[in-house]
Amino acid sequence: MRNLWMLILSFILFACASALAGEKENDIVAMTILGEARGEGYAGMYAVACVIKQRMELKSFPNTAKAVCLQPSQFDYWTQHPKVKWDDKNRDTVRRLLKSNGDTARYAKGLAIYIKKLDLSYVENATHYCTINTHNYWTKGRKPVRIIGKHKFFRLGK
Repeated sequence: MRNLWMLILSFILFACASALAGEKENDIVAMTILGEARGEGYAGMYAVACVIKQRMELKSFPNTAKAVCLQPSQFDYWTQHPKVKWDDKNRDTVRRLLKSNGDTARYAKGLAIYIKKLDLSYVENATHYCTINTHNYWTKGRKPVRIIGKHKFFRLGK
C-alpha cells in the first residue's frame, strides 16, 4: 500500500513538475523559499536557501536548485496533499507575493539568484529542517544543529 501511495505521489509531483517546466529556475527556488519560510523573516528564508544549496552539493541529491526544490516529498510547498485545501491556498499566496515584488519577494528572488554564494555555515551545513513541533522518523535521536524561528535544522548523512 505504501509503495502505491508513493507511486501516486510521484505521479502527482511529476505532473506538477511538468506543468512548471516553463517556470524559471530562480522563480521555483524563490517560491520554495517563500512557501517554506516567509513567516520566519529573512533569517528563516536564508536558512531554507542554505539547505537547498547544501543539497545541491551532495551526490545523494540533484545538482540544480530547481531539481532539489521539486524533488518528491522534500518540500511541503510542492507536495500535493489530497483533499487538503491549505496547500493550494499557500501556493496561491506565494504566487501573489512573488508577483507583488515586495521586500520579502525581492529577498527570496535574490537568494535564488545568488544561491551558489550562500554561506552554509549559517545553518552548519544542514540538509533538512522541520517545524519545532514536528517529530519525524528522521529526527528521532538527533539534535538540531540550529533553531531559527519555528524551524529546527538537521545535518543528516555525510
